[in-house]
Amino acid sequence: MKRAFILTDGYLDRSTAKTSHGLLRYSKRYEIVGVIDSKFAGLSTDDVLPHCHSVPVFADVREALGYADANILIVGVATVGGFLPQNFRAHVITAMESGLDIISGLHHYLSNDDELSALARKHGVTLTDIRKSPPLDKLHYFANRKARIGAKTVAFMGTDSSIGKRTILIAVHEVLRKNFKVEWVATGQTGLLQGTEYGLPLDSTIPDYMVGELEYQIWRAWEENEPDFILVEGQGSISHPAYVCGSRAVLAASQPDAVVLQHSPSRIYRHYREDEIRWPMPSVEREMKMIEMFSGSPTIALGINPEKMGDHEVAGWVEHYERELGIPAADGLKEPGKLADAIGCLL
Repeated sequence: MKRAFILTDGYLDRSTAKTSHGLLRYSKRYEIVGVIDSKFAGLSTDDVLPHCHSVPVFADVREALGYADANILIVGVATVGGFLPQNFRAHVITAMESGLDIISGLHHYLSNDDELSALARKHGVTLTDIRKSPPLDKLHYFANRKARIGAKTVAFMGTDSSIGKRTILIAVHEVLRKNFKVEWVATGQTGLLQGTEYGLPLDSTIPDYMVGELEYQIWRAWEENEPDFILVEGQGSISHPAYVCGSRAVLAASQPDAVVLQHSPSRIYRHYREDEIRWPMPSVEREMKMIEMFSGSPTIALGINPEKMGDHEVAGWVEHYERELGIPAADGLKEPGKLADAIGCLL
């Protein structure tokens, strides 16, 4: 695997850095050897984040290169709107001057930035924007490929953005693969960085092709491997006005046999621009009804995001939802087998 630093300067402990959090928990493509974040310099990542690999945090690129070898800097945040934070620019420039290639999953395409592109050419490094949509002639229309897929498709949806859909999907995938053939399809930049073979940057894909291209990626997973299950990463929340396009595209493309829903009982407001908009969180029951109304698919298990809660409180919510909904519920990082068992019963 290639060795990489992750840039999160000031964001490591925030959900904005979910790309970094994902890579620090699971990566088949890159060996993460350090994080650049002046706010947490001198600590290790496991001092800041739960359930992650422990790597040192450095104040800047030059300090990091003094302790570890790497040839890539990954921009490790997913900001609202996909903008490059202003304080990141100096780190990116220093990294290029030091010979590091840059990988970014932002809507702000670094390869289209005149200053950064010129510096990349000067220093002989590459700028890779993984959130760019494939070219038009490589995209696919909807073709109802699900009718020819023999695998059970399971969509991992959520009641909000940045709530842990992909995180529990990977945890469940690792359990299922012990007894079944299973593939997973990414719909965002983090999953693509983590090394899945199938997926696309859904929110950067031309709307006319969103469903067809995701459907094609799911079809590829079936055609090339013939798995028992194909797990599909959700986006946003179907009840959230800021993310409804991505959520509906996931359900339309996957035509799921079942849904695993991720929820955070401690959240009062949606993550999206929380301080300004204060859009209230939905109930789990409402989200399940909307998913089933749109897709015809039942929710068969509930993942609980434990943020801002202790173990006793999480256990209380698990008991509550299992009693009220009649489906298994669990903290998917601690008990992924519970959610995996619900999926295994589909066969």
